[in-house]
Amino acid sequence: MVDSTEEPSPEEVNKKNTKIGFVVNTFLLGLMTAVSFATNTLTMMLVSVGVNWFVFLVHGLPFNSEKFFDATGTLTYTVLSIAGLLLSPADFGKWHLRQIVLSAMVLVWTLRLGFYLLGRIMRDGKDSRFDDRKTNCLRWLGVWTFSAAWCYLIALPVLIVCSKTSQPPSPSIHDYVGWSIWGFGFLIEVVADTQKDAFRRDPANSGKFITTGLWGYSRHPNYFGEITLWVGVVVSASAVLRNWDWLALLSPLTTYLLLTKVSGLPLLEEKGKQRWGHDPAYMWYIEKTPSIIPMIPRPPPFDPASAAVQMNA
Repeated sequence: MVDSTEEPSPEEVNKKNTKIGFVVNTFLLGLMTAVSFATNTLTMMLVSVGVNWFVFLVHGLPFNSEKFFDATGTLTYTVLSIAGLLLSPADFGKWHLRQIVLSAMVLVWTLRLGFYLLGRIMRDGKDSRFDDRKTNCLRWLGVWTFSAAWCYLIALPVLIVCSKTSQPPSPSIHDYVGWSIWGFGFLIEVVADTQKDAFRRDPANSGKFITTGLWGYSRHPNYFGEITLWVGVVVSASAVLRNWDWLALLSPLTTYLLLTKVSGLPLLEEKGKQRWGHDPAYMWYIEKTPSIIPMIPRPPPFDPASAAVQMNA
């Protein structure tokens, strides 16, 4: 029996990618526009789109390259955190402490993470996530529009705080609690990234997966830290949130969804299973260790005897 299924032609693939690119760009731009009008942050939304599209036009498109994609995210957050203050209704240098601290938190977080990711892409040379998207201009643009939306929605609580003409005195109980949560999350993320980087640099760990340090309590402790720190930002910002301003909750929600459902955990877990899925120790780690929220006390280490019993059950 002859299989009548035919591979789509390059023209058909390009047409499909064009449709996908159009839908993605239209949806994301529409979402950002709606949120920006509701929260009085239209200028900041345009800044986020402008930075990402600029890098796309001068490097991403002509060189068909994703090398500076993560660095562009860092640049976007940096510009947003500084522009948020400079364009604040408050007189220059007379900002509320809440505005200064939250903007500084974004700046510290993004510069630390940006240099870490830039070093990784320079070392690895490329990011295979984007191979199929770079074949079509409009779909490739959608990736950069996605980055603009990501940066804008994540930074939204800070942008809302900076846009306020008046707000309660700071610091308040909201700030103390929020800043503490941010500090805890930031520390978790930094420690997790440092431990994994050190693990990878050790030749003795070549071809192995990490289960030491924070990675023994959670399969992705860095993601837990990142989600937590944005929760802290919203808690601090809650002192001034009114009505549609509560769309600021999109910040930790977007972080959670993107890291656990889109570009983070699913891709890493799939690669991990392809690489170590045959290893009983890895499958034990996957089964016993939670994906995001750390388990205390730490899950039991790999036990060959118990694993064998479970496999035979």
